[in-house]
Amino acid sequence: MINVLITGDFCPRNRIEDLVLQKEFSNIYNDFLPLIKEADISITNLECPLIDKGTKIKKTGPNLKAPQNAIDALTYGGFNIVTLANNHIMDYGDEGLVATLKSCKSNGIEFVGVGSNLNEARKPLYKTINGITLAIVNFCENEFSTTSSNAMGANPLNPILNYYDIKETKLKAQYVFVIIHGGHEYYSLPSPRMQEAYRFFIDAGADAVIGHHIHCFSGYELYQNKPIFYSLGNFIFDAKKKRESEWNKGYAVKFTLNETSISFSLHPYIQGDGAPGVKLMNKFEEEKFKNEITQLNDEINDSKILEAKFKEFITSSKKKYFSYIQPYTNKYLLALYKRGLIPSIISRQNKRILQNICRCEAHRDVLIEILKE
Repeated sequence: MINVLITGDFCPRNRIEDLVLQKEFSNIYNDFLPLIKEADISITNLECPLIDKGTKIKKTGPNLKAPQNAIDALTYGGFNIVTLANNHIMDYGDEGLVATLKSCKSNGIEFVGVGSNLNEARKPLYKTINGITLAIVNFCENEFSTTSSNAMGANPLNPILNYYDIKETKLKAQYVFVIIHGGHEYYSLPSPRMQEAYRFFIDAGADAVIGHHIHCFSGYELYQNKPIFYSLGNFIFDAKKKRESEWNKGYAVKFTLNETSISFSLHPYIQGDGAPGVKLMNKFEEEKFKNEITQLNDEINDSKILEAKFKEFITSSKKKYFSYIQPYTNKYLLALYKRGLIPSIISRQNKRILQNICRCEAHRDVLIEILKE
């Protein structure tokens, strides 16, 4: 038997960084700590590079990092594996990833989802305990962190390559977990495209699919009698402007793997709210959580409701996405531009925004729908 605990995004910034620098690790984990310590395998998604100083890459959105000694918080907590395929791990380029991997290796923490090239980034991580082999395949939606060649970076969402990797991995392991970083931020349901893809990974041989990235928790379903968790929510991710919101709620999943069966339990918590660390929900909070996740599960299991909810999300996102693909123009200005008489008014940053919303699967879901209209 193996017990495996999986949590969402770990980003030790703001008040958590202060606790790290003061070595007050117990105030980070509180009553959640025994859950991590008791598991044979404890996994979290390290959402930023660990580097003290470095050069930011040019991208859209914030460049995140945490001090290198934040690795001490991971070891204190009892995490022995970090997933690194996410949209921030390359925020400080190669130097940020190299520093992170060095810290992990020197502290006995294994990692998966990144590499010096695409082939390395695709490699699964195998763990054999008590005669049972678990393999972890880790990838993320395509933003500024993913690699597609000989460049260093994260393993990209690529259903064809992901399919072959899962199929091959399943030949060598009794259990295969796919951990994927993706989805629509602050939207607590998967898009129909996401549901189709995540179910496809089960068809390819995965025994469980676990997602994070959207900064709130989502529901789960059993497909072919195997669990798909669409988002666990933030695990430890302190943000000054996100108090008393969905940002602060999440859950960990504890899996029990036997020779012939798999079971799981949910462990909901509050993080980064009144206090900076994570703590298990009290009875009142847990009861509310159960009602919320039951509703999400019902919506996930009804394709018509899921599609209708996504259309509502599209409608609420229109103005934001249309602002990305402006500026306004007319045929006279366009003719002058084509003749080289006036310069482009699309800045380099605008080009990066356009590149990202076309390349990233979740952004493209929205863009295609609003352009249909």
